[in-house]
Amino acid sequence: MAAPNPFEKQTSIPGVKHIIAVSSGKGGVGKSTVATNLAMALGKKSKVGLLDADIYGPSIPRMLGTLGQKPGIDPETNQLIPITRYGIKLMSIGFLIEENAAVVWRGPMLFKAMDQFLRDVQWGELDYLVVDLPPGTGDIQLTLAQKVPVAGAVVVSTPQNVALLDVKKAVDMFQRLNVPLLGMIENMAYMINPANGEKMQLFPKGEIDSYAKAQGIAKLGEVPFNPSVGLACEAGIPIVEANSNGAEAQEFMRIADRIREVCP
Repeated sequence: MAAPNPFEKQTSIPGVKHIIAVSSGKGGVGKSTVATNLAMALGKKSKVGLLDADIYGPSIPRMLGTLGQKPGIDPETNQLIPITRYGIKLMSIGFLIEENAAVVWRGPMLFKAMDQFLRDVQWGELDYLVVDLPPGTGDIQLTLAQKVPVAGAVVVSTPQNVALLDVKKAVDMFQRLNVPLLGMIENMAYMINPANGEKMQLFPKGEIDSYAKAQGIAKLGEVPFNPSVGLACEAGIPIVEANSNGAEAQEFMRIADRIREVCP
C-alpha cells in the first residue's frame, strides 16, 4: 500500500495569488530585514501581506512600528483582522503575546498556529503573501509546504562560506519539498565607501556565486550593508520607506521587479 502523500491536503488561501517564502539556513543574515523590505518593495505596485512565521522570535511588529497593536476579530467569520501598516497587511504571534513572553511550544502547537495564520486571518485579495520563515529547516517550513501551494522561495545569505553552508541545507529542503526556488539574495554583500563611492567587502567573499550558478539558482540581488538599514527597522520605518532613493531601497525595488517577472 502506497504511503500517504503529505502534500495532498494543500489548499490555496482564498484571494491570495502568490505565496513567497523568505528563508535562511542560519540566523543573523538579516532575513527578516530582507523579508520586510521585500514586502514593502512589492507593495509599491501590488497588494501585499506579510506573515511573520518565526513563532519563537517574531520581529515584524518592531520592524514595522506596530508593537503593542492587537488584531481585531471579524464577528461574522471569527477571523483575525490583520494589522495594516504602509498598506501592507501584517500578522505575527508578536501581536498576540507580550514582547518579552517566551513561546514554549512543541511541534503540534506550531502546526496549529501556522494553520491558523494561514486560514483564520482575513487576508482578503493579495497579489503576494510574503512569509518570513524562522532560520533553519524545521517544523514551520514543513507545515507551510504541506498546507499551501508556495509559489516560490527566496533564500537569504551573507557572502561568506560559513553562511553558504547553511544556505545549501535550505536549498536542499525546498527541493525535497518541491517548492520552486525563485533565487538567492546576498545581504550585506558590500559596503559603499562614503569617501569615494567604492565597494568594500565586509566579509570574506565566498563561493555563493559559483554555487548559485552550479545549481541553476538565480541571483536576485546584492543588498549593500548600511547601518541605516538596521536603524530604520529599529525605528519601525523600513529603509524602502525611510530612504526610497538610497542604494539599499533601490536594490530591493529591483529584486521585487524580478519576482514580479517570475510570479506575475
